[in-house]
Amino acid sequence: MLTSIKGKSVIVTGGSKGIGRGIATVFARQGAKVTIAARGEEALKKAAGEIEGDVRYEITDVSDWTSVKTMVDSTVKAQGGLDVMCANAGAFPQTKIVDMDPDEWDTVMATNLRSAFLSVKAAIPHFEKAGKGRVVLTSSITGPVTGFPGWAHYGASKSGQLGFLKTAAMELSRYNTTINAVMPGNIYTEGLQDLGQDYLDTMAASIPLKRLGDVEDIGNAALFFASDEAAYITGQQIVVDGGQIIPESLEALEEI
Repeated sequence: MLTSIKGKSVIVTGGSKGIGRGIATVFARQGAKVTIAARGEEALKKAAGEIEGDVRYEITDVSDWTSVKTMVDSTVKAQGGLDVMCANAGAFPQTKIVDMDPDEWDTVMATNLRSAFLSVKAAIPHFEKAGKGRVVLTSSITGPVTGFPGWAHYGASKSGQLGFLKTAAMELSRYNTTINAVMPGNIYTEGLQDLGQDYLDTMAASIPLKRLGDVEDIGNAALFFASDEAAYITGQQIVVDGGQIIPESLEALEEI
């Protein structure tokens, strides 16, 4: 049993849908005060109304410094501080390099990688004041471990997060703050639904556990990194993928 996180102040960027909503749900269920941040007010309002617990929302452009800083400062005022920053916001349009407009590359980098930097930077003064803090990044197996056609920009941004993580772990240590990353495999979200049933079936077949992950599987990993029990873990990452990256080939799964 992890030490209770009840009453702790938590921010989840990209918290209105998908993995972010799963993370917010797990923390709210454990009694944390949760702010979800994203661009779309309608989706934010819907999620905040449907997640059981103490949940509020902030309309935020996670790639814009002023917007992120305003969101963090407003959350601190509303929730009495900041204990956990879950930098989860991400985009993954599928476009092959030959067809990719350079602006799309820049947008994905801003949404996935720049936003992680901005979220951490905005949180530092509040962690310093509190004398401690936790940061959890949502990276991916795509980029750091695997690749898939159409996701060169996504993979690069997720690899970049892990590069950022190492130096950030050293710099944040002076504030008694840890930073770690969860690396999801194929998690069942609205975004994956859009890729079609054939894709979902193919992906499930390539996973030893024979199913896609649930968003709360990622939330549970984030909860551990945010716990007192993880106080001596920093600069690390954990893969949550049902064993997807283990088999050498699909033939290996036939031997199970």
